[in-house]
Order: sequence, then C-alpha cells, then structure tokens
Amino acid sequence: MSVRRLHAAQKVDSTRTLLADDSGGLVRRSVLPGGLRVITEAMPGVRSAALGVWVDVGSRDEGPSLVGSSHFLEHLLFKGTARRSARDISEALEAVGGEMNAFTTKEYTCYHARVLDVDLPLAIETIADMVTSSLLAGGDVESERNVILEEIAMNDDDPDDVVHNLIASRVWGDSPLGRPIAGSPKSIRELSRMQIAGYYRRRYRPEAIVVAAAGNVDHRAVVRAVRSAFGAAGFLDDDSATPKAPREGGRTAAFRLGTSVVTRPTEQANLVLALPGLRRSDERRHAAGVLNAALGGGMSSRLFQEVREKRGLAYAVYSYASNYADAGMVGIYAGCAPAKVDDVLALVREELMQVASH
Repeated sequence: MSVRRLHAAQKVDSTRTLLADDSGGLVRRSVLPGGLRVITEAMPGVRSAALGVWVDVGSRDEGPSLVGSSHFLEHLLFKGTARRSARDISEALEAVGGEMNAFTTKEYTCYHARVLDVDLPLAIETIADMVTSSLLAGGDVESERNVILEEIAMNDDDPDDVVHNLIASRVWGDSPLGRPIAGSPKSIRELSRMQIAGYYRRRYRPEAIVVAAAGNVDHRAVVRAVRSAFGAAGFLDDDSATPKAPREGGRTAAFRLGTSVVTRPTEQANLVLALPGLRRSDERRHAAGVLNAALGGGMSSRLFQEVREKRGLAYAVYSYASNYADAGMVGIYAGCAPAKVDDVLALVREELMQVASH
C-alpha cells in the first residue's frame, strides 16, 4: 500500500464526533478518498431520513462565458445516466413514498431527498448516480435550455424576483454575485453542451462534495452506502490530496451605493434597501442574526410592528441577511402601494437610525 493510499484509508476509518446531547442526537463526520465528506446526525425518535448532497459550486463560480451553467447543470442531472433514464430518476423515490428535488444558489448546489429510513440507501444511490454519471445528452441540453428560458421568463414576471435580482445587480455590479443565478436569456442560448460538460468535470469533484444525512440513521451504514454509491463509477478513485478548484468567476466587486428603478404596470411597488453585511465566517454573524430577527425577522419585529401593524403601509415587510464567503449584504424588503413608497422608505430609515443609536 502506498503512502497516499494508506492516508486515504485512514481518513475513511477516522470518524469524528462533532456533537452529542442528552436526547440522543449525535453528529459524526468522516472523510472518504478524494476528500468527499459525510456528515450524519442520529435522531432515533423518528422513522424517516433526510439526505442532502451539497456541491461546492454556484453561480459565482461562473466566468463570463459560463453564466447560468451551475443552474443548467442542476436541471440536466435529472435527465438521465447510463443506468437510469429521466423517468427512472423521477420515479425512484416517489415509488416508495419519498421525494427529491434540488436547488442552486450563488455559492453551492444541493440535491436533497426525504424518505423512510429503510429507503435511505436508495436515495443515496440515486443521487450519487446523478451527481457522478450524468449523460448530459445533446437532446436533453436543448430541451432543458427551453425549460430554463421559460423559468427565467416566469421569474421576470414576478416583481418580487425582479427586485431582488435588481438589488444584487445594484450592489455587486456585473460581478458573479450581481448576476441572476439562472443567467440571462442570452447566456442560456449561447451555452454549448461542451461548455457545460467541461464545467461539470471541473467542478463536480469529490473534494467539493458533502453528503449529509439526518434522522434514524447509523453513521457507519451511511458511510458504507456513500462509499459504494459514489465509488461505483470510479468517482473516488483519485485519492490524492486534490486542492479545491478556485472560483472561476473572479473576485467580488466592492459594495456599491446607488438607486435602481424598474417601472412595471403593477398594483404594488416592491422595495429593497441594502446595507453592507458580513461574510459567513465573521465572528459577529450570530449577533447579526439576533439583530436581524429583532429588526425584521417576524411578526414581533420592529419593522413589522411599525410599518404594518401600526400604520398599515405594507402587507409584507421583512429584513434578511445574505452571507457569502467573502462578502455580505443586509436587505430590507417591503411591498406597498406606489403612493406610499416615500412614507415606507422614511419609516424604514427612521427604524434603522433608532437601532443604530442604541
């Protein structure tokens, strides 16, 4: 056995307990060859299991010629492998009463499932096959291209989606964080199968994947199932210490001030105010989470009470935090009658000033 292979075997056999509590909850972590991580939380009081396969790739990893690729890939991975057709994938978990879906963010993609505990190996096998062995057939690329164009059009008809994309563009400019996750109609039309396949090979690597399972699960059994499912196509064969690929989208632009307005014939005006926030590793993020809850996190929050309950200026009003690896933003959203925009903005500013003064 070579030194490299011995080190890889040690990583598989070395399992760390991250958290244990009196109620029986247990969080454990193992690392497989190639760097794929497995994390489980045992919840003996349930008969179900939740699974998430998290891939460290999102829209901010895309260079200018690849805008929309991460989300495009998420769609294509449901279209079939050498072992499963698209229909097989869609029926695999639903046939046993489970469910499966996926989503893409600016920094990661997640494929997730919820099943009975006895069906967790099936969920692991199905998603592993999708993640490691997608065919990306030319016909599927073209049909899914049309689906994504319709999705973009649907989002563009939703003022809520439009205003959140607008504020990201205002704050981050044309950097990857400022672009819509799904891309634009132009970028989606221009993406080729070869570009998407190359992106898939570069970014879907063992060291970029975390498999998490919670519920009535046994950590060692999950590790065995993950090792078998992800190793079936030789995905874990490279047991060298491969460094994580750098983001392809470049550095994040500095937080920009300004105002952006899009005029649409809608009944409501949708507003978002943005302030600089914290990166997700900042030690102050937990305090910021408490502050966000007090400012606009629920029905008892300051914004909800002042804007909606006391003055009736808006139906929806809330604050939120977007925390990224190297940047962050705090947003405040409100939907109100166009004639009330100035009143809402003034009241939000007043609340912010009062919070800042304390």
